[in-house]
Amino acid sequence: MKIIFAGTPDFAVLPLKKLHEIGAKIVAVVTQIDKPQGRKGVLTPPPVKMAAIELGIPVLQPEKIKEDVETLRALNADMMITCAYGQILTQAVLDCFPKGVWNIHAGLLPKYRGASPIQSCILNGETETGVSIMKTELGLDCGDVLCVEKTPITQTETYGELSDRLSQIGADLIVRAYEILQKGEYTLTPQGDTGVNVVRKINKEHAKIDFSKTQSEIVNLVRGMNPAPVAYTELDGNKINVYLAEAATLNDEEQSSWQGAKIGEVLSDKPKRGLLVKCADGAVKLTQVQAAGGKRISGGDFLNGRKAEKGQVFTC
Repeated sequence: MKIIFAGTPDFAVLPLKKLHEIGAKIVAVVTQIDKPQGRKGVLTPPPVKMAAIELGIPVLQPEKIKEDVETLRALNADMMITCAYGQILTQAVLDCFPKGVWNIHAGLLPKYRGASPIQSCILNGETETGVSIMKTELGLDCGDVLCVEKTPITQTETYGELSDRLSQIGADLIVRAYEILQKGEYTLTPQGDTGVNVVRKINKEHAKIDFSKTQSEIVNLVRGMNPAPVAYTELDGNKINVYLAEAATLNDEEQSSWQGAKIGEVLSDKPKRGLLVKCADGAVKLTQVQAAGGKRISGGDFLNGRKAEKGQVFTC
């Protein structure tokens, strides 16, 4: 059975490599075009392209896949497997594959359809997520489900850490799915219309910390934005990135300061206690921060270097 694999970011690399490892006949890899990266705008290939080159698989990079249907059809592939490819597939594209198009989706369906299932799970404080193998149909992540692998989310897991773990789960699950599909004997589970939730793409405008929120909401925001786009706040007009945070338990002196403090106010001047900031239901400790142009440092070192002082207020 001949396959075309479509994917773009790091998340899709392990599934591609795993399929290649078991001997799946991948006739081509489809990925997004090379794009400028970094301050210097260096033209950079997607991670999946680099992996495909390493594996010796031909690479296609259509700017718009819907306009390159004839190229796909000419490959005579039986099936397409997609994983975070990043383009909407039209019916003409779906019709190129007699054995269907199957998507590795990094979330549980239908609760987390859309562009940011991993981050949204963390932002919403979920304790469980998973990977779903879904038959692609017209519409957003609405196809019937072939198989699912669930996994717990730890209280400290970041977006990057969970993404890496789900990539491995997805790689193992697509191998199982591929074996099922090769046999041609399977049952699909319709998603239904109950509990449908479409999650938006996360960008920098969603990453600013609002200290009027609760401890758990702020900690989840920081986890969900690490490593990108990175949660941030501002102090005296200067942007401060926040990579790690945790709920703080205040001592009597800090609790007394909390009573009269403003939302976002620094509650302690003791570096050993860390960078404690007032929020709606207590305080959060910003445990790893980075000022513009600086290195990532602990909140205690941030205080010790007098980059913040007790009584100063981080703006929401």
